[in-house]
Amino acid sequence: MFNLITVIFILIILLIANTIKILKEYERGVVFRLGRFVSVRGPGLIILIPLIEKMVKINLRTFVMDVPPQDVITKDNVSVKVNAVVYFRVLHPEKAVLEVEDFYYATSQISQTTLRSILGQFELDDLLSNREKINIELQSVIDKHTDPWGVKVSAVEIKHIDLPQEMQRAMARQAEAERERRAKIIHADGELQSAERLTQASEIMARSPVTLQLRYLQTLNEIASEKNSTILFPIPMDIIKPFLKIKDIDE
Repeated sequence: MFNLITVIFILIILLIANTIKILKEYERGVVFRLGRFVSVRGPGLIILIPLIEKMVKINLRTFVMDVPPQDVITKDNVSVKVNAVVYFRVLHPEKAVLEVEDFYYATSQISQTTLRSILGQFELDDLLSNREKINIELQSVIDKHTDPWGVKVSAVEIKHIDLPQEMQRAMARQAEAERERRAKIIHADGELQSAERLTQASEIMARSPVTLQLRYLQTLNEIASEKNSTILFPIPMDIIKPFLKIKDIDE
């Protein structure tokens, strides 16, 4: 008699356990009755008909999926390895159960194939400089494929682009050559500006010869301020001019 009561008690507990379910706020239950979809229930207390209704639990929180590194050949025939991260969540639990066997695995596979196909349409320079544009395009394409499964892809971010060593050295040489080119252009601009200023100064001195004498004295002052053994004797230009005139007459 005692054993019979114990067995009945255990059966009642198992029946209650299979009948009463509690779902958290971020969970939903897809209920099937005799194999047919009935409704989506939750959150909170859920009561199922024993042996007739079954429930599949779905998490509605955002999943963060790391896409493994993919071998990609860019439009300009450069082989690179690219990995990314995908953020997605289930919007329609019934579709995530009825339309696809495993929505997480399916989203992972479609993310990998889309990553290879989309990045293959860009050149390496665009791949390195236009990540935001590429991320938006990846998100749009993946979301379009996962929409029938009730999955919403909210963002896709390229994490890392692994370049071959030969390409890294080539890019380093290119960057060095670019810096040298800019340095030469800056130097040439400086020479041009200096020549323009000297031309303007010579025109001003030609209009006022006294400025040439003042500049001569200023140069002497600058030289004298430094410690050197050079001795200079300034001679006024007015003293030299008569000798120059005599030379011209003799000729």
